[in-house]
Amino acid sequence: MTIWLLALLVLASLAGLGYRQGAIRVGFSFFGILVGAILAVPLGRLLGRVLMAIGLKDPLLVWALGPILVFVIISIAFKVGAAAVHHKADVYYKYHAGDLRLALWERLNRHLGLCLGLLNGTAYLILIAFVIYLGSYATVQIASSDRDPKWIRLLNVMGRDLHTTGFDKVTRALDRVPQANYNMVDFGAMLYHNALVQARLRSYPAFLGLADLTEFQSLGSDKDFTEAWERLDPAMSILSLPSVQAIRGNPELLKLIWNTVQPDLADLRSYIETGRSAKYDPIKILGRWRFDVTAALSAVRRAKPNLPASEMQKVRKNMEMAFSKTGLVAKPDQQVTLSDIPPLKAAPGGLPTGLQTLQGQWKDLGSSKYQMSVAGLDLIASIEGDRMNVKTDTAELVFGREE
Repeated sequence: MTIWLLALLVLASLAGLGYRQGAIRVGFSFFGILVGAILAVPLGRLLGRVLMAIGLKDPLLVWALGPILVFVIISIAFKVGAAAVHHKADVYYKYHAGDLRLALWERLNRHLGLCLGLLNGTAYLILIAFVIYLGSYATVQIASSDRDPKWIRLLNVMGRDLHTTGFDKVTRALDRVPQANYNMVDFGAMLYHNALVQARLRSYPAFLGLADLTEFQSLGSDKDFTEAWERLDPAMSILSLPSVQAIRGNPELLKLIWNTVQPDLADLRSYIETGRSAKYDPIKILGRWRFDVTAALSAVRRAKPNLPASEMQKVRKNMEMAFSKTGLVAKPDQQVTLSDIPPLKAAPGGLPTGLQTLQGQWKDLGSSKYQMSVAGLDLIASIEGDRMNVKTDTAELVFGREE
């Protein structure tokens, strides 16, 4: 078992080091371990901000490196203090205490140092096991094949051994990591093993704003990323792709992603599994909509049943020219976007005078009716199933929901 081998190596080496260094230095080191472990996380967050300010952008590296550096710095500070105290004691017993007391002191110092070294080794073993527990919680779930880097495979073996030996109970007793972090790791692993959920991710209402960002549009159009995800390439290989690096290297975007996903994680998982969202399904307007030319023509026929066939052909031609690319996106923050749409005051049967993208807001009127305030107009939208009818001053626009 790798954990027992690790325990033997750590305890034996720290016991030998304690015997060599003596009780004073090893005792100071023990208190340095305790203080460093207590302060590593809170001070590590502050140091992480400094690391990001000087150019380190990878959030995982910042998250891991901050506490480690704090622990090392505190340990070094205690070791420096220990060296000074040890030097004073050493000078006293060598030059002022006499040979007998010097011999007794050296014997006591070495043997007590060995005992304290075992105590230090136990503390280090628990800390190392905790790091293994945190790291392997993610790497075990994204293990794909023998193509994974050696350090990931070794970490996975040690993580499984940690569980087999029951030593993970010790690490869990010390664990103060928020459960939301573990939930996010579980969600990320689920996505990694299910490339086909990409379409549903894009259509989840909370992600409508994210999907329009340049970084995510580039990611969606990246053939290498899509193929690597579908092949289940090693996670580290996927994370190293340029389109993924553009997201990983943007701390503000990563914060936005976290704040978007984490509050709705349970609902998002349910949506991916069932296609239904308990939180957003009651808000009918949310989602992506595409102008439905056929349905819009049917509305024209109902409004003007006596319109000659020749005129109807002109209406069809002009409507296809004007609205073929028109789309509507309604977001949970009550923002609405109409894209590639001609001026709303122009009749559908007339020639478009140029396409535009309009931003506005929507408001729930009840009974599946919504008011959209766009370009100085208040448009009333009625939704029935997957169809939305929007009445303007001169026409009725019909949209179908995108899957």
